[in-house]
Order: sequence, then structure tokens, then C-alpha cells
Amino acid sequence: MLVPVLLFAVGLVFLIKGGDWFVDGATGIARRFGLPELLIGATVVSIGTTLPEVMVSTTSALSGHGEIAYGNAIGSVICNTALIAAITVAVRPGKVDPKSLRLPVAFFFTAAAIYAGVAYTTGYFSRTTGFIMLGMFCAYMAATVWQMKSHSAARSAAPQPEGEGNSMPKDVVLLVAGAALIAVGADLLVDNGTLIAKALGVPESVIALTFVALGTSLPELVTAVTSLIKGHGALSLGNVIGANLFNLVLVSGVSVTLAPFSIPRSSTIAGHNASLVLDIPVMLAVMAFLTLPALKRGKLSRFQGAALLLVYGAFCVIQFTI
Repeated sequence: MLVPVLLFAVGLVFLIKGGDWFVDGATGIARRFGLPELLIGATVVSIGTTLPEVMVSTTSALSGHGEIAYGNAIGSVICNTALIAAITVAVRPGKVDPKSLRLPVAFFFTAAAIYAGVAYTTGYFSRTTGFIMLGMFCAYMAATVWQMKSHSAARSAAPQPEGEGNSMPKDVVLLVAGAALIAVGADLLVDNGTLIAKALGVPESVIALTFVALGTSLPELVTAVTSLIKGHGALSLGNVIGANLFNLVLVSGVSVTLAPFSIPRSSTIAGHNASLVLDIPVMLAVMAFLTLPALKRGKLSRFQGAALLLVYGAFCVIQFTI
């Protein structure tokens, strides 16, 4: 039992450091082309911090552990929103630009509607569903590139001078090395997380919704805290919302396309599948509670952060009691 725990911890460290390097490299390259901060957070940084979820879910699905692939995607959205974003909002609430949020929020709830529709009607995620999700990912990236070009033209954004930040070769090295660490860390996390779950007698879906989801969301947490310290709130919020969207359209899309799976039925609430009664509704509720007031009022409040933290605590407690 000690060896799996140690290897699980090593996997988490690799994921964190790999995500950190990947984000640094990707952000450095993106800034050279004058991309706006919030859009960088919702695209380049989000892709980097979502890579752990992609690797974990894909590896899990291919190895026959669909429960981890499914639970990790939903659990990561809940963790990103009700823990990571909640901490930043509770500590330093601030104004947001509703116009910049509309695109990723609209895509998220469209993807969530499709995801929930499949879950409640068939309970089976087929390759067709995976292709639809990946198609939405491509559509979102295309729409965001168009938005970036429009935004850059309007603000006459200039590329970062070569003398600022890291050199281009160093950014590329960070990008590649970060991706490699993420791949190794994800493999260690899945293999040893499964062993720990079996040893403790805890369903894999619960482990995925809590420990694995938190572990793969640590890059988002590191990004959020760093952004908060440096005063880049837009980067942090954009990262969380972008990462949540990618968890549905990219993480689930890739894993389902490679290895279709059914919704796990390891636990029930009042005789019904706990995932349908608890997990998906909580995912939708916390995202709505975070984003809809921001779209309407153009700002976030400490009350939102505190309430979301309470929801996350209650969610984790319920997971281990049902």
C-alpha cells in the first residue's frame, strides 16, 4: 500500500510541475503574438492546465476504467468552480468583462446540455458523442481565434518584443518538457489511484470525483493563485471557465472517442444513480452560480466564493457517505 501511495504522490508532483512548465511555455509563445490576457487564459493556458485531465481520462478509458474517465471530467469542473475559482473570488472579488465571458460560457452550457442529455437518455457515451464534443472544441477554438483577431485589431495589440521574457527556444523546451511530465504523471496517477481505490474499498467513481479530480486540477489552482498574487484576475477566471469547457469537449471528447463507456452505477441516492441525482446537477449549478451573476452584473462577490466553498465541502462529504 505504501508504494502505490508514494507513486501516486510522485504522479501528482509530475502533473503539477509539468502543467507549470507547459503553461509558462505556451503563455510565453502566445504573448509574442499580442494575444489578450483573458483570451490567453480561456484558450492557451486552459489547454495547458487541462492536459492532466486529458491524459488521466484517456489513459483510464483505454485501460477499461471508464468510471475514472467520467468522474474526472465532471469532478474537475466541480473542483475548478467550487474550490479553485471560489478561493480566488472569496479572497479578491473583482470586476469582469461580460463580453469576454459570453463565448466560453455559451459554449460550456451548450456542451453541458448535450452531455447531460446523453447521460439522462442513454447512459452510454458512444464514439458519436465523442466526435460531437471534439467538433465543439474545434468550433470554440475557431470562434476564439476570430475573437482574438477582432480584439487585437481593435486595440492595435503589438507582439511582445523578443527581449522580454524567455527566449522562443526556451518556451518551446518548457512546452515539450511540460507535456512529457504530464504524460508520465498521468500514468502514475491512474495506475496507483486505481490500486488505492481497490485497497480502500472505495468505488473508482468516488476516487475520480474527489482525489483524482483535485489532483488533476492542481495546475489550475497554481495558475489561479499565481494570477491572484500578480493581480491578473482575468487570466485566472478565463483559465477556470476555459478549463471547464475543455473538460467536457476535449477531455470527455478524446476519452469517449477512443474508448466509449457507460455512466458508472457504483452508488445510488434514493434508489437512483448518484451521478444523475448529484454529480451532473452540482456541476451545472456551480457553473451557473459563478458565471450568470458575472454576466449580468459584471462583477463577482465574496458571497459567491464562500457559498461555492460550502457547496464543494458538502459535495465531498456526501461522496464518501453514500
